[in-house]
Amino acid sequence: MGIERTLADRKGRDFCELPKETITNSSKSKKNRRRHKKAPVPPVQTLFDTCKDVFVSAAPAVVPPPQDIQSLQSVLDRIKPEDVGLKPDMPYFHTNGSQRRPRITYLHIYECEKFSIGIFCLPPSGVIPLHNHPGMTVLSKILFGTMHIKSYDWVVDFPPETPTTFKPPENGGSEMRLAKVKVDADFIAPCNPSILYPAEGGNMHCFTAVTACAVLDVLGPPYSDPDGRHCTYYHNYPFSNFEVEGLSIPEEERCAYEWLQERDDKLEDLEVVGKMYNGPKIVEG
Repeated sequence: MGIERTLADRKGRDFCELPKETITNSSKSKKNRRRHKKAPVPPVQTLFDTCKDVFVSAAPAVVPPPQDIQSLQSVLDRIKPEDVGLKPDMPYFHTNGSQRRPRITYLHIYECEKFSIGIFCLPPSGVIPLHNHPGMTVLSKILFGTMHIKSYDWVVDFPPETPTTFKPPENGGSEMRLAKVKVDADFIAPCNPSILYPAEGGNMHCFTAVTACAVLDVLGPPYSDPDGRHCTYYHNYPFSNFEVEGLSIPEEERCAYEWLQERDDKLEDLEVVGKMYNGPKIVEG
């Protein structure tokens, strides 16, 4: 007869006859087990662990499998401001009269050669100008607030003979390149994380804070100047501003296309300061 059956037969007859000391020790043992119960894993730790798995083979222009992206998106979707130590009334989200432009704060959480995690904190009217993410897969989660996002992809599906770049003679800067608008809308938290890929999904984008807001960013792989993955900023111009021989787009579709030109100025409209991340710490083990 098995031990489970033996104990069942003895339960009513013998268990009540156990010495009191034995019962007391058993009770203490249960309390100790409850006392040593593992604490829940902080959401930011789960995000880090998931990024390690998703970006284990991260390399420029290498997109993780769809199921991995979905897994990471699901983790991001559950993260709340308090999970990373943020509150809307923090100084990061306010401006004062002495600032020429709203100052943006970046909270660095983690970075390695495979991926990076960080938070951008924007006061009302704060702007992260139009920029690119070369060879990267990027997931962004608006933690709170309202953000206007405008994003673009390069036009690559026109016939080969169609010109999609040109250098305007009256402009001494770099050439113009045709891009298609992917997103141009306000996003109000809570909302689904956005995803952009190396060649689609809005690889170039601009953030404008309608209200104070915070954005949690995951980049894989991260920016790296030595590896040629540096951040490029752009000016954008309506398609109708220029006429290019051999390029024709129906009038009703032109609003979906714009010309982008690399910026070579000093980005006087952008001020970003780094601050310590004070949320739950990540354990790398």
